[in-house]
Amino acid sequence: MKVQNNKAWLMVLPMLLLVAVSAIIPLMTVVNYSVQDTFGNNEFFWVGTEWFHEVLASERFHNALQRTLLFSALILAIEIPLGIAIALAMPRRGIAVSFCLVLMALPLLIPWNVVGTIWQVFGRVDIGLLGHGLASLGIDYNYTQNTFDAWVTLIIMDVWHWTSLVVLLCYSGLVSIPEVYYQAARIDGASRWAIFRFIQLPKIKRVLLIAVLLRFMDSFMIYTEPFVVTGGGPGNSTTFLSIDLVQMAVGQFDLGPAAAMSLIYFLIILLLSWVFYTVMTSLDNDAASEQGRH
Repeated sequence: MKVQNNKAWLMVLPMLLLVAVSAIIPLMTVVNYSVQDTFGNNEFFWVGTEWFHEVLASERFHNALQRTLLFSALILAIEIPLGIAIALAMPRRGIAVSFCLVLMALPLLIPWNVVGTIWQVFGRVDIGLLGHGLASLGIDYNYTQNTFDAWVTLIIMDVWHWTSLVVLLCYSGLVSIPEVYYQAARIDGASRWAIFRFIQLPKIKRVLLIAVLLRFMDSFMIYTEPFVVTGGGPGNSTTFLSIDLVQMAVGQFDLGPAAAMSLIYFLIILLLSWVFYTVMTSLDNDAASEQGRH
């Protein structure tokens, strides 16, 4: 019987404990606020699940949730196929590989608030290259007053900022495919689509799972960029759950409902991420079983 050596865990245990404590203490504080109410002077009284019922019955919460889900769905529908296409088009060898990798990594190095500021200026009709250019072409574009323009601006901004992550993950999966697979495909006369469908796509499914999970969680929790660009407007058209939560907690100082909303927000992210993971891993296992039977 082989005995496992678990001494390596002793090296990371202090950091795991530090991370656990730094996460648990704020979480317990939020849980405490979500089940109590206060009139000030640090005096609290128990209200149970009242705040949770209030948030779940609120039309404001439902509208913000719908906007957030729609934004995440659009982001995944655009960035995942686009990232795969760019990764497939990138070179596999030569000096061009380094150039393309650096070019892809550049947007990821820009802080979120700077990205928002860049696109806020870029889209302005008076001085922005995008806004002024569209106005010169006779296109009525104004992301501060038109809901459609605001959504298009936020989606293009996120695609510009985060598609590189999908590209780099897919590219790492593509370059790890042994050359013998391509040689066998060429001998069999396989088409480009057949190579992608039966060789490349199955081999990058695991990195695609990581890309989908990361992009879903990031897009579902997005706050800084839309807050800087639109501030949640025009009206409430781009007020996602994250922005609505901050407005409730900081702007209105409704700590009880805000704490309850943050816990519901957290559970929704966990649930949807678990669904994504379960579905994609089951599809991967089914594909592996099908290949094993053949």
